[in-house]
Amino acid sequence: MCDSRLSHCGFEFILSHEKVTKLCDNGVIMALLPYPLAREILFEMDAERAHDLAMNLLARLQNTPMQCLWSTPRVDDPVRVAGVQFPNRLGLAAGLDKNGRCIDGLGAMGFGFIEVGTVTPKAQPGNPKPRIFRLPAKRALINRLGFNNEGLEAFLNHVKRAHSFRASGGVVGLNIGKNAATPIERATDDYLAGLDAVYPHADYVTVNISSPNTQNLRTLQSDAALDGLLSALHERHLSLQAAHDRQVPLFLKIAPDLNEAQIDMIAKALLRHGMSGVIASNTTVSREAVQGLPHADEAGGLSGWPVFEKSNDVIRSLRSTLGPNFPIIGVGGVLSAQDAVEKIRCGADLVQIYTGLIYRGPRLISEAAQALAQDRSASQRP
Repeated sequence: MCDSRLSHCGFEFILSHEKVTKLCDNGVIMALLPYPLAREILFEMDAERAHDLAMNLLARLQNTPMQCLWSTPRVDDPVRVAGVQFPNRLGLAAGLDKNGRCIDGLGAMGFGFIEVGTVTPKAQPGNPKPRIFRLPAKRALINRLGFNNEGLEAFLNHVKRAHSFRASGGVVGLNIGKNAATPIERATDDYLAGLDAVYPHADYVTVNISSPNTQNLRTLQSDAALDGLLSALHERHLSLQAAHDRQVPLFLKIAPDLNEAQIDMIAKALLRHGMSGVIASNTTVSREAVQGLPHADEAGGLSGWPVFEKSNDVIRSLRSTLGPNFPIIGVGGVLSAQDAVEKIRCGADLVQIYTGLIYRGPRLISEAAQALAQDRSASQRP
């Protein structure tokens, strides 16, 4: 097999595939490497194997002295959104930590908030592998994971064990979905079960109806189906507030592949049914920006740079209809500090990253959070 040629800080390393494999299998060694070098080694691996290695490493080393290897002081930029105090405006999107195993380890990187899931009522394996594909030329990923997760019971056990991130003021969002085996006409049952279970343990809850990787899920964004779902969720949300004597905001996560009429309909439904906020947006099924690239024709949701403008367009449209005060979390294609600022200027209140973290590493977190803080300071000057 060919050797791997890796470059870092002006030095070039030539490693055999056998040595690359040994480095990758030794998680502690990987944690010691600068992220650009670690990324090049990880990118030699299957994308899902690399993901699992990184998450297992974080789960194992979080809240130990080894956490200092990636801990970064959090940028102080407090903001209150949907009744929740966020220590800064940069968060991690759902999907990276589906089972809520690494909240403290991820939080130590400087995030103001971490969203974990999507969790479904019952454990499920997701779609067949391979199901994650890199498109480095466009700093993008395609995934068709299909809500693979350990189910609500295991998820909540992980969430309840997390402590240091919240103790430092970090905010934790819990993202819920439906099982693949649940008929779409019974989807509301799964969402209500998820809401009941996660409500006592969440700082906010996200209802994910926009993944392209669960059959027919996006049909829940249509008029009648959305009205029925949101009406049931609102009624349950009110009863949970009373039962637990605490208000936990309820967000809806929507797709970027919506036209103006659909966005307008969803925005009005959010207001009509008393939702607390909206997250825009999930991955796209469009391949216009990646045509001709290896893996571009793989089924699944495309994330990263190609979804940046699509999500921005959705944010602008939502803000126009929802008015100035309705909470919006912007996500999609943030790969630089300026990208994060642009989400706010399009109308978002908070920003999330995911694919950008894969390509840029933890440095993106502090850069983006600092840029958001500076942008707000500048805009508030007389």
